[in-house]
Amino acid sequence: MNNTQRKSGENQRSTPSDTALRTLYLEALQLVERLHRRLLDVVKDEFDRNGRSDINAIQALLLFNIGNAELTAGELRSRGYYLGSNVSYNLKKLVELGFISHERSRTDRRSVRVSLTEKGTEVAELVAGLYERHIASIEHVGGIKAEEFQSMNKALQRLDRFWNDSIAYRM
Repeated sequence: MNNTQRKSGENQRSTPSDTALRTLYLEALQLVERLHRRLLDVVKDEFDRNGRSDINAIQALLLFNIGNAELTAGELRSRGYYLGSNVSYNLKKLVELGFISHERSRTDRRSVRVSLTEKGTEVAELVAGLYERHIASIEHVGGIKAEEFQSMNKALQRLDRFWNDSIAYRM
């Protein structure tokens, strides 16, 4: 049986629980996309309120995620620290703007390691301050308790692992 036949057969045998799972899965996908965009809006708003127009939200999150570490572009991607599609462009831009310093690795001359400058650290601290304000009010104002975050994080980690497996094993 080929994939087309299998898919059409699956559609004919859908159960109410399959339909419910499909609806919930598609809703979760929409929420993940919306939350990513909303996070970028929240960070942009914070920078607008602080009169910072020298950096965009994706670049600010990248700086926050680098923090005190010294990383390569590949490590940024593999650790999931980068939310956009063009890490090289943004790293180059952040170097040009003085937020990141870079130097060739002593052990592998092909590899470039990046770290934050003082200017980059200021941006990372601004994002950290935003997150701290959110943490202080998320339970009271947002109505989300620690246990709910534990459950949500566990489910999102499982979804991440499922997606990684679906790529690795071509599911």
